[in-house]
Amino acid sequence: MNAQTEKLLIAGPAGELEIAIDRPAAGTPELGMALICHPNPTQGGTMDNKVVQTLARAFIQLGWRAVRFNFRGIGRSQGGWDEGRGEIDDALAVLAVQRAPGEPLVLSGFSFGGYVASQAAQRVAEPARRLVLVGPATSRFDTAPVPADTVVIHGEVDDVVPLSSVLDWARPQSLPVTVVPGVGHFFHGQLPLLKSLVVRAFDPARL
Repeated sequence: MNAQTEKLLIAGPAGELEIAIDRPAAGTPELGMALICHPNPTQGGTMDNKVVQTLARAFIQLGWRAVRFNFRGIGRSQGGWDEGRGEIDDALAVLAVQRAPGEPLVLSGFSFGGYVASQAAQRVAEPARRLVLVGPATSRFDTAPVPADTVVIHGEVDDVVPLSSVLDWARPQSLPVTVVPGVGHFFHGQLPLLKSLVVRAFDPARL
């Protein structure tokens, strides 16, 4: 993402996993770790996706250490597509290596990554402080129920995951959804707005 991005290979369930770490500015205390899961690997999703990078920038601004990673079979990560099951294991493997015991955690994801984050949240030993799901793939994958303070952001004219699908998933949970008018799945032209919405949800004073 920038010259300061740290790239590593760690052991994963299906071989090595490629991860990228970005930290808050020097002198800024780290609040904890924010794990960001990328979109569907079978449709070109990687940890360098622009929405994923936008989420990373938001968390860095908020004072969190942003950790992105490539699911198995993508980039330098080994293995192959496992229809979402193994990809959840990949996320948990990254957490096992990168999260210090007791460290505050934010779980986030875009599209397919939102599904992975929702499922990982149910399996992590120490609960996440908060979840952030952007364009979660509720129409395509079994996105798990999430806590009431989860940040859900979706484009009004999303042509990949219909807004109606997200609302049908959110309604039984009485979960608010922030709808961005006129915006599609990839938030083209509206990434700065997406970043500000995430920042505002955590700390309005940092806008």
